[in-house]
Amino acid sequence: MISIVLGTRPEIIKLSPLITVLKKKNYNFNILHTGQHYSNSLNDIFLKQLQIPKNKIVNLNVGSHSHAKQTAIIIEKIENFLKKNKKLKAILVYGDTNSAFAATIAACKFYHIKIIHLEAGLRSFDKLMPEEINRRLIDHASDLLLCPTQISKKYLINEGIKKNIFVTGNTIVDAIKNNLQNNNLNFKPLTLNKYITLTIHREENTLDISQLKKILNSVEKIATELNYEVFFPCHPKTKKLLNKIKKKYLKINIINPLDYISFLNVIKKSNLIISDSGGIQEEACILRVPLITIRKSTERPETLIMKCNLLSNPDYKELKKNVAKILKQKINWSNPYGKGNSALLSYKIIKKFIEKNEQKSY
Repeated sequence: MISIVLGTRPEIIKLSPLITVLKKKNYNFNILHTGQHYSNSLNDIFLKQLQIPKNKIVNLNVGSHSHAKQTAIIIEKIENFLKKNKKLKAILVYGDTNSAFAATIAACKFYHIKIIHLEAGLRSFDKLMPEEINRRLIDHASDLLLCPTQISKKYLINEGIKKNIFVTGNTIVDAIKNNLQNNNLNFKPLTLNKYITLTIHREENTLDISQLKKILNSVEKIATELNYEVFFPCHPKTKKLLNKIKKKYLKINIINPLDYISFLNVIKKSNLIISDSGGIQEEACILRVPLITIRKSTERPETLIMKCNLLSNPDYKELKKNVAKILKQKINWSNPYGKGNSALLSYKIIKKFIEKNEQKSY
């Protein structure tokens, strides 16, 4: 038996293809849901839409706290779960969240439990990002590392990790392939005008309200000059900051977070995406939509190599220059994240790995 740890919207999305495969193969698993994301707009609607089986979920109900407190609570709760489940062979974590990091730390204390890291080897080389610390520590504690690309595998090898590294592609391709629908959107303006999709939620852009103001002011000016609309599906924590900003934006339409299929349709039909998200860098690349990432670094260098993504600070002049540059480029890049069979490939590797370790224990 294995336990799949998740707690955030991106983890639900990216793990859903693997969960589907495990269900079809009748593999013995459960899901430890930390509750790092717990609101309906970031959790319930995704669990339902992506058909995550409720009977497999163990809810830990951690909720929102500071990084330290949230991590500590998850460690304690997962450790208690592991103590009671002696037949557990492995835990599987995805990416670089506090949920993934805390589960890894808890499992390290149990010699018979193997740690499997899906989306291993990503590096931004920016230690100011909390996620960068999480992903590095998870990788070095893991027993099986499943990388999305050859670049991420190379990073692991350069850090001295030599064994049990496999390139599987990224399950986000599977998720898009399984869920994208070409239906008409409920948002009528999206079918009438050219538009930019905007998403902002990372700490570097939301801890300081002046930074968020700078982003919105720059995007508003650029959208006005291009005669584009802007659709801004707003993360709850960003919405709290927005409520403190009194300025009204004529081009920026602030809307609630969208369900996954609606969001895929929105970004697919965008003329441009401006975001600070990690996952959207992959989705934009796969859906062939130009992207500006409002960050100093990225753990997805493939998107820069493919020239489908440009890093930019939110200063109006620089952002305007980068928008003009990326809109002039031809959309002729290829998808570096696989063919949409990453979940099945990952399942086969995981199954073989666990069976091999079971034989060793006898």
